[in-house]
Amino acid sequence: MNHIRAILLLFVCLTAVAADDKPNPAPIQTLANHVDMPLEKAPAWNMAAIRSSRIIHHQHGSLPDKPKFKTDIDNLFIVVEQGNHHTVLLDSANFEPVIRVPTRFSVQSNLGRAAGRRYIYFLSQDGWVSKFDVFNLVWAAEIRVGIKAHSLAVSHDDRYVMIANYFPHTLVLLDAKDLTPIKVIETKDSKGNSSRVSAIHTANPRSSFIATMKDIPEVWEINYEDDPPVGFGKWVHDYRPDSGEETEKERFPIRKLPLKEILDDFIFTSDYDQIVGSAQGGAQVVDLDLGRTVARVKLAGSPHLGSALAWSRNGATVLAIPNIREPEIAVVDMTTWEIIRRIPTKGPGFFIRSHEKSPYLWTNVFVGPNRDLLHIIDKQSLEIVKTLKPAPGKTSAHVEFTRDGKYALVNIRNMDGAIVVYDAWTLKEVRRLTVKGAASF
Repeated sequence: MNHIRAILLLFVCLTAVAADDKPNPAPIQTLANHVDMPLEKAPAWNMAAIRSSRIIHHQHGSLPDKPKFKTDIDNLFIVVEQGNHHTVLLDSANFEPVIRVPTRFSVQSNLGRAAGRRYIYFLSQDGWVSKFDVFNLVWAAEIRVGIKAHSLAVSHDDRYVMIANYFPHTLVLLDAKDLTPIKVIETKDSKGNSSRVSAIHTANPRSSFIATMKDIPEVWEINYEDDPPVGFGKWVHDYRPDSGEETEKERFPIRKLPLKEILDDFIFTSDYDQIVGSAQGGAQVVDLDLGRTVARVKLAGSPHLGSALAWSRNGATVLAIPNIREPEIAVVDMTTWEIIRRIPTKGPGFFIRSHEKSPYLWTNVFVGPNRDLLHIIDKQSLEIVKTLKPAPGKTSAHVEFTRDGKYALVNIRNMDGAIVVYDAWTLKEVRRLTVKGAASF
């Protein structure tokens, strides 16, 4: 554990330097104290610590239910300025900012947004969850759920928020209304082996959160229905009340699906009955109903399934998978799980994005001398039709589309970064906005 603490200390130092060029001594000294602390005295960050950290800025229901500004809420982009710890709400109708507000230190770009679009849930790397009211342009509540957090998911009914932690090894469930903590779940297998959580996503039709583990070969399904299925996560052969089987229901029951290999980040298939995740030697397809791996895709390098993209081509559903170590995009038939095309790129990539109305895939080169490139790929021919260079020498890290698919917004991740707006059809630049270390959502 001491080497883990040392790595955490180095991470905080490097992050502070990257952000300000002047490390903030307070969090560094705090973590340094933890490095020297005996293991048995290390902070657990348990339910009591989480509860005591909660801050209510505005009580739930105390603010007006109508936006304070005139714009289409669905047209708002959230731009996280990671370089100076601010966020900008950008109106994509005219690409003008609605508001710019300070955030917690080192907020991540994988945000959570309620289905009604009113609330945004921000997650910082040091474990703070912050709820922002878009209608009233204010912070509503905040709470710290861990020491190093990784990802966040919001239930489809906007009632719950679940956070995946790297340290401590926990999943934390919150009431979305006011961020009241409901449950802290230690992520251990049946033998007591503890694990960081790789990813957490919401399976809407299943009323469940799905989590993958970083250090143990398991996938977890956590049901959040008020009336969860009897025996969820347990072996039940007969559900009749007089059967003698266990029929008592518990809130937020967990199904633990054992695998032969560790699964990392993942995406859902269209009907949410399967997930496709990164694994050693390629990708695994796990059937959530059967509770086991049903297919494998052999891929070299490190395929990034969290950013893979599916669409219809020639009557079949195909999946494009970027690779953060190999200069190629693998295109897979999702019926046979066979690779039908390998598209060579100018370097390893991280993101693939498109819009249902767009004929193109947009994918970046994430590392190497060509990290400033974006490849535009025709979704039917699977050929690169154009390569863009939005900011020479700077990483083109992320692409998102306006609701109508007319414009693509490209994030230039740099201290002197930008959001570059392209016409998604002509591929011509139409606007450029300067931001610090941007991460668009």
